[in-house]
Amino acid sequence: MPQFRIAAIQAGSILFDTPATLDRMEGLCQRAAGQGLDLVVFPEAFVGGYPKGLDFGARLGSRTAEGREDYLRYWRSAIEVPGAETARIGAMAAALGAWLVTGVIERVGATLYCASLTFNPQGELVNHHRKLMPTATERLVWAQGDGSGLGVVQTPMGVLGGAICWENYMPALRQAMYAKGVEIWCAPTVDEREIWQSSLRHIAYEGRMFVVGACQYLTPADLPESYAATFCDQPLIRGGSVIIGPMGDVLAGPVYGEEAIVSAVIDTDDIVRARYDLDVSGHYARPDLFTLLVDESPRQTVRCQNTTESVEPA
Repeated sequence: MPQFRIAAIQAGSILFDTPATLDRMEGLCQRAAGQGLDLVVFPEAFVGGYPKGLDFGARLGSRTAEGREDYLRYWRSAIEVPGAETARIGAMAAALGAWLVTGVIERVGATLYCASLTFNPQGELVNHHRKLMPTATERLVWAQGDGSGLGVVQTPMGVLGGAICWENYMPALRQAMYAKGVEIWCAPTVDEREIWQSSLRHIAYEGRMFVVGACQYLTPADLPESYAATFCDQPLIRGGSVIIGPMGDVLAGPVYGEEAIVSAVIDTDDIVRARYDLDVSGHYARPDLFTLLVDESPRQTVRCQNTTESVEPA
């Protein structure tokens, strides 16, 4: 009976202070170190932050100078992948001796991406996924990822994959990942709503796999003073981290209103038991009727091509 212990880490960033956030992340990993964990999943945008409530000064047809300053401050909080910060996160994974998945805000030039990074127990970055479709106002500050990040990782626990927050609502994305054989689905998020729990249970049941939903718990204490004053004493993001089994059963959580390490022991044979009567990329598929084409090529803004033909001298 192959058993593993997996965990969702529920905590918030220290907004606009990435070094302090990494210190918090390291402390959480140290707290988790004695639990014999094989996998830890941190929330969406944990490194770099999720500035909930900011509008970045955008109105239809206009932007404000204050909004541009907010973007500059957010850009400064983002990290390069790979870079010094990813090396430090890798060292945390190595100290834990566990697989580690975390949400980050990635900086490429002046452009930002919401990304998910996966590190192996040796501390190596083995998967880098950029969120394909930022939601609503997120599109003001995050660019879209491409298909080159739709990777999975083979681990002793099984195939590790997943999607960030509302990417989980993209049916074609889910089907593409199911076809890669995902067995443990990581869903870093900032969605604290009750219906999100229903969504994760559905995805676990549909894909017949384990789902780890890791949500931030972000309070005004984690914000700069002027920003925090607009939110009084209420949490901006109240959590809801959860672990769900392949039959849609809740194994741990959801936990609200506090920082927490939400963990469960899983039996990966349960995946095969669950797929006996429903395997959406196997015996329950109809490839004679439905075909999904996925373009996984990396997209570049500029591709230079030399079209000059060599000419033999007369």
